[in-house]
Amino acid sequence: MSVPRTYVSKIENEKACPTLGSLERLAQALRVRVCDLLTTGHTTEDDIRELSQDEFIAELMPYMRKLNGMQWTSVLNQVREMTAMTRRSA
Repeated sequence: MSVPRTYVSKIENEKACPTLGSLERLAQALRVRVCDLLTTGHTTEDDIRELSQDEFIAELMPYMRKLNGMQWTSVLNQVREMTAMTRRSA
């Protein structure tokens, strides 16, 4: 993000409000859109229950619980991108 680590820490701990430029750099670093940083997903318990039944997702859940909010957002956006991509045929 080209900012001091202390500034990032203040943002994470809600002691500072990032500038639009900082948000743009953060979004670029995480490979997400700025609006993804500003919105929260509305995942229902039914969605979580359904996903947890998937064998692969069930294996990931213990690790996902250890992530902070930004890490969750980054991982979820990467998954969204992968699932939204059109599949290439061989």
